[in-house]
Amino acid sequence: MTKIMKASEFKTKCLAVMDEVAKTGEAVTVTKNGVPVADLVPHKTKDKPSPFGIWKGKVDIAGDIMSPIDVEWDAMK
Repeated sequence: MTKIMKASEFKTKCLAVMDEVAKTGEAVTVTKNGVPVADLVPHKTKDKPSPFGIWKGKVDIAGDIMSPIDVEWDAMK
């Protein structure tokens, strides 16, 4: 549910209103002469996936990837 507040009231209580919106998650509509002019809504952060385990279930490892290989190769060529 959105709370409605006059611009003059918002001006005097701005910081307290911002704290309340952040705490409760309830939006506030600011009006001027009875006409809505702005909405103050809580900020939503985007959850970024962790890079750990991002390929789990998508990639199959075939064979032994830990043992050294028998073939010599020259990495400097």
